[in-house]
Amino acid sequence: MRTFGLDYGTKTIGVAVSDGLGLTAQTVTTVRRTSLKADLAALGRLAQEHEVSRMVIGLPLNMDGSEGPRAEASRKFADVVAQALSIPVELWDERLSTVAATRTLLEADVSRARRKEVIDQLAAQFILQGWLDAHRPPETHLHADDYDPEP
Repeated sequence: MRTFGLDYGTKTIGVAVSDGLGLTAQTVTTVRRTSLKADLAALGRLAQEHEVSRMVIGLPLNMDGSEGPRAEASRKFADVVAQALSIPVELWDERLSTVAATRTLLEADVSRARRKEVIDQLAAQFILQGWLDAHRPPETHLHADDYDPEP
């Protein structure tokens, strides 16, 4: 099953999804917020379409790690999403995800209009990729010295 990453904002919700192995995050869409009911319906449809079993919502912390009004709004939204969609929801520190997304788009010489269209999706991708990287099981590395050809 896959995981969604959400960049929850006042006007939009950026959406990204993991691959089936949980290794990489890809952008999906931006949901234009209209009402809580419509937002939840859109996220529910997307979650079903992408076979999502978990959501990770960005938690916008201040640079000193403290929480402000946007973090509180994200916590409340996470609770509502978990309850309404019956999907486990986790919060993930999203500090600088939008900054990193903007920098990436600027470096790629993406037009201002196009940046505005995809910035939230890319921020969601950065949020989800950070979560995926932190939750990846440690790899077991085999070295040539460890290999014993005799059974």
